[in-house]
Amino acid sequence: MGEEREGDEELLVPPLNFAMVDNGIFRSGFPNSANFSFLQSLGLRSILYLCPEPYPEANYEFLKDNGIRLFQFGIEMCKEPFANIPEETIREALKVTLDVRNHPVLIHCKRGKHRTGCLVGCLRKLQRWCLSSIFDEYQRYAAAKARVSDQRFMELFDISSFKNLPLSFSSTRSSANR
Repeated sequence: MGEEREGDEELLVPPLNFAMVDNGIFRSGFPNSANFSFLQSLGLRSILYLCPEPYPEANYEFLKDNGIRLFQFGIEMCKEPFANIPEETIREALKVTLDVRNHPVLIHCKRGKHRTGCLVGCLRKLQRWCLSSIFDEYQRYAAAKARVSDQRFMELFDISSFKNLPLSFSSTRSSANR
């Protein structure tokens, strides 16, 4: 499937590290113009961008043309051992992620590894996943770049303020209208 065209058909190219997290929730690295047709096929309502840098003009135009809302939570890239993940920012980003009115939503940072991995890890904690499974999923995307500080953040993340929230999301529209 190495080509982007097959006959007259355009082939869809997912962004780096793309995956479905749950019904209506996706994750990836930074999408570029080659990924726009693929993103259109998802029918996204929102994009959750976890970097402090301004969103590129071409991407912003794509969002505007497709009626996709951009939520930006600028989390600075931290290198160990001085990593400082802003817990309040992760909490705010989680609230957007959990709100089915924003679904389908794509969560992304630069490579879809650390910032996205931390946010998804905290979501998994809310879904009552055991830590070893949360870390396994994080490491699948971070690979050799896995950070102890990210895993420590997920381990210590306090979910008690997120009471009475859905643990998974139905793919049916009726549940989104509850």
